[in-house]
Amino acid sequence: MNETASLTPDSQHKGLVALLPASARPYALLGRFDRPIGWWLLFWPCVAGLWAGGALERWGMALLLLVGAIAMRAAGCVYNDILDRDLDRKVARTASRPLASGQVSLKKAWIWLLSLCLVGLVVLLQLRWEAQLVALGSILPVALYPLMKRITWWPQAWLGLVFSWGALVGWVEATGEFSPVLAAMYGGCIFWVIGYDTIYAVQDMEDDALVGVRSSALAMGSHVKAGVALCYALALTGWGLGIWWLRPDWIALLTLVPVGLHLAWQVATLDRADGAGALARFRSNRLAGLLMALAWLVVGNAG
Repeated sequence: MNETASLTPDSQHKGLVALLPASARPYALLGRFDRPIGWWLLFWPCVAGLWAGGALERWGMALLLLVGAIAMRAAGCVYNDILDRDLDRKVARTASRPLASGQVSLKKAWIWLLSLCLVGLVVLLQLRWEAQLVALGSILPVALYPLMKRITWWPQAWLGLVFSWGALVGWVEATGEFSPVLAAMYGGCIFWVIGYDTIYAVQDMEDDALVGVRSSALAMGSHVKAGVALCYALALTGWGLGIWWLRPDWIALLTLVPVGLHLAWQVATLDRADGAGALARFRSNRLAGLLMALAWLVVGNAG
């Protein structure tokens, strides 16, 4: 069999997966290791919270948070595919996923999920106890996320709660407390996630409509571009409020200019009829997340 034949169309690192032993490839695909964009999107809020809390020098903790993001994003994908295996068979882009196509059995998928969770547990135990409690609080929202596309047109909003949770963990790990700064940062990250995941959902609008899966892209319809623009504007507003409360100086707000320009480019060039273009703009949020985190690094660690 061709090494890349079973990859989904939006796989990004086909060559890396092809280097793995044939028996390991389905598990790598099940955890989306061919698409690292997911763990970067989970990681940037984590490190943004850490840096905003003034913990720039804790590079070891930043690395641990990256390991945790990789493991838990993979675990979330496996769990999502376990619940969505029947739906995935009906959507062209997801029909070749390991569970949907039968490459991995349900029992082995659960074993793989538990193994990934053990890696996450090792990272969890390195956090201060307050941050551990915050991290454990994400379990229920993560468990409920795959069900949201069945009951609401806005599953992206729930994903925003989940994928932004790292900001709470990073900040509490750095400071040991909650604050209005954190609330504003978290809120901004939620709207950023809604925006970029709506762009991602543009790829599946036709298939989702056929199989009855709901999404913010379908809810926005012909107004997807304006809807994403509003989400990104609210994200920048939240981040701006947090930065102002952390350091009330107009110059500090200039740190958001790079990420603001990048998000504006995404909106300006988004075409709902171009699935490949939407995927490229979604993936570009790896850079957007870096620019956002760097803004918090500068403001949180300025003298």
